[in-house]
Amino acid sequence: QEHAYPADELMPLTCRGRVRGQEPSRGDVDDALGKFSLTLIDTLDTLVVLNKTKEFEEAVKKVITDVNLDNDIVVSVFETNIRVLGGLLGGHSVAIMLKEKGEYMQWYNGELLHMAKELGYKLLPAFNTTSGLPYPRVNLKFGVRHPEARTGTETDTCTACAGTLILEFAALSRFTGTSIFEEYARKALDFIWEKRQRSSNLVGVTINIHTGDWVRKDSGVGAGIDSYYEYLLKAYVLLGDDSFLERFNTHYDAIMRYISQPPLLLDVHIHKPMLNARTWMDSLLAFFPGLQVLKGDIRPAIETHEMLYQVIKKHNFLPEAFTTDFRVHWAQHPLRPEFAESTYFLYKATGDPYYLEVGKTLIENLNKYARVPCGFAAMKDVRTGSHEDRMDSFFLAEMFKYLYLLFADKEDMIFDIEDYIFTTEAHLLPLWLSTTNQTISKKNTSTEYTELDDSNFDWTCPNTQILFPNDPMFAQSIREPLKNVVDKSCPRGISRAEESLGSGPKPPLRARDFMASNPEHLEILKKMGVSLIHLKDGRVQLVQHAVQAASSLDAEDGLRFMQEMIELSSQQQKEQQLPPRAVQIVSHPFFGRVVLTAGPAQFGMDLSKHKAGTRGFVATIKPYNGCSEITNPEAVKEKIALMQRGQCMFAEKARNIQKAGAIGGIVIDDNEGSSSDTAPLFQMAGDGKNTDDITIPMLFLFNKEGNIILDAIREYEAVEVLLSDKAKDRATIFKGKMIPNYIIDSNLEIENMDQKSSENDSHKPTSEEAPSESQDAGSVSEEPEGGGESSAVGDPAPLSPGSTDSASVPMADLDPHSPGATETGAPEPACTAGDSQPQEQNTHTEASSKAHWERKVQPMESILADWNEDIEAFEMMEKDEL
Repeated sequence: QEHAYPADELMPLTCRGRVRGQEPSRGDVDDALGKFSLTLIDTLDTLVVLNKTKEFEEAVKKVITDVNLDNDIVVSVFETNIRVLGGLLGGHSVAIMLKEKGEYMQWYNGELLHMAKELGYKLLPAFNTTSGLPYPRVNLKFGVRHPEARTGTETDTCTACAGTLILEFAALSRFTGTSIFEEYARKALDFIWEKRQRSSNLVGVTINIHTGDWVRKDSGVGAGIDSYYEYLLKAYVLLGDDSFLERFNTHYDAIMRYISQPPLLLDVHIHKPMLNARTWMDSLLAFFPGLQVLKGDIRPAIETHEMLYQVIKKHNFLPEAFTTDFRVHWAQHPLRPEFAESTYFLYKATGDPYYLEVGKTLIENLNKYARVPCGFAAMKDVRTGSHEDRMDSFFLAEMFKYLYLLFADKEDMIFDIEDYIFTTEAHLLPLWLSTTNQTISKKNTSTEYTELDDSNFDWTCPNTQILFPNDPMFAQSIREPLKNVVDKSCPRGISRAEESLGSGPKPPLRARDFMASNPEHLEILKKMGVSLIHLKDGRVQLVQHAVQAASSLDAEDGLRFMQEMIELSSQQQKEQQLPPRAVQIVSHPFFGRVVLTAGPAQFGMDLSKHKAGTRGFVATIKPYNGCSEITNPEAVKEKIALMQRGQCMFAEKARNIQKAGAIGGIVIDDNEGSSSDTAPLFQMAGDGKNTDDITIPMLFLFNKEGNIILDAIREYEAVEVLLSDKAKDRATIFKGKMIPNYIIDSNLEIENMDQKSSENDSHKPTSEEAPSESQDAGSVSEEPEGGGESSAVGDPAPLSPGSTDSASVPMADLDPHSPGATETGAPEPACTAGDSQPQEQNTHTEASSKAHWERKVQPMESILADWNEDIEAFEMMEKDEL
């Protein structure tokens, strides 16, 4: 209200509202914004849950008088439905409840419901398809097919986008008596059900809205599908239609057969459900344990929830995606509420106080790492603690609601929460709607359902009571084996190394332990059919010929060794790329709450090796470009220099400020409006000369982030920052110093604590990082040309073929003339999954060195043909993997 209204969202770093069209486009994320005061509408029923009834009444009046739903703007049908339509219906639900109690909202006459109906009609044109599946976007003013609509050309939508409408649309029909909304939502659900893959009973991620063909044929419970499953079960709860429960049970059986690999939930192919589609999980699947509680299947819910909690304890937040060995895959965290939702439902089901401790951890992490002066900022990178100028509406709509309910006693609530069901956006819809205005036939007799023998799929309703009153240790006994699953990274059964302690065979050599100078290791390689060749340039090449192995079992071990070596080579090459750094404003009134994502330099102090970072007040240099001798050295000495990008090399700027006595430098982009939100981060490269003389840290900020510091200087003059590899918590920043009263008053737990635990949880860059990640971008050097700036974008600093950690023996390229040869790279200690499918070898090798594979002329089929004598080993491995 103070900083953003009437904008759709708050930008917590710059303390202003986000208005679509006035900020750089963020792509599909902006489709949620419709210039309809999104956050206010999305938060209406949260105010009542928090017992803020006066504030709720004022908010409703603002929505009624100020919000316009007839804007010429293209919005997401899915997001507008769950956030705006759901928000209006949730607000209406609690408004009529308060009115009935007789104290508040006595003037209310269904105004929110009238707005909801108006919005419902504006969404209906999206359903004008032959399949009944809605277009993913609609123009609020002109619909879909209108010449000025600027939408209607899309052919695909996600399963969740089309299958997460029934609660809001059915509630709108039941509240108003207008059946068309529920009819359209049911038709979309019916079509998705009919298009499921019949042999696996799974659905894909993306579907063609005209033909019904699956566009993306991978299936999971995370992004793109998640709330489709949620709404099948909740539609049964809210509407009492048995067909929805039958469909959900059929899908749930398939999920538990194929996708659930406790405690993991891994995507599979709908036509080959025994084959994993990817080796990472996204954070949206964190809702699934809560849905399992609603289903009544508690054990796997506890297992998956505990696994997710261990990931959070390692990284402070749940990364947008993480690998099966729990490394960061996508480092962002937009303050998603799904894990808090599951925590609340597990506590409701078990009564186990452990989940209150989990909730306490979530609150402490939010206050310690995400809280900024104007709100809570999304995490740009959970490894560095850098922020993004973003606070999505769902943070107030869901996160606040679930965390409050987790700790609230019954007497804290002014109404009975058990009388309502939560939508996927945590909006409240009353259960009495199941008996109101029933205009739709409840049973779909034309649809066949799979007969399920498992007693787990009996008819079930939500669990609102403690399920285990006679065994309070039940949940703990399930969690206990998973306590160290993340720290160990690769849980597995007894290894051959353990077997060898008895009378079993000698353990195979692991790639991470290999030393090229160890004669025993070379003998093991020979037994596995792996030969080592020393090349003239000093590198070493490993080649495996399965037919030369001592036995089929040794050949299998050899193949695993080669696959591990390829994986380690890929990891080394990617991990040598420098991760993003953090600029943290630690002076008044920020006190470490504002963290800016910064690009690193390939020269100067390596902040990853100096955990304390470099701390100092900032000063603007003259000349501002830093390309000549600094004329205000007295202002720069013992401070962190601010300078503008351009007109000379980065290294030259660094030398000039270092000569002037600066202890660090921040280069600010001269490209107006540039931001790490929309542009890939890069590394500042040297000038092609020896840069060992540069000893101070240098970081790069885009224009938007740099202006935050410059604005702070204009307002507060003395601005102190901390340059580090990742953001520090405020207890560390003020260790041994007087803690400002501002922080003490904020109820954050600032103690003079040891840093050890945070260092143990340090966020290391992952080798699985997606190509879109900012640190994967190339280096940029600046070169003078005619007085202007010239930027050359290229690859990161050349990486050597690698050397083994212990033996310092480089590993070689693939020999294209050796059939069956497999490229390897320098091993670093890491944990691999052990058995891998043969076809994965091609994937890992391409990831490790594209250039080498471009020289490879033999396809994988020809390599396998050379191993015909030992094909039995491959079949055995594939069988084991499946």
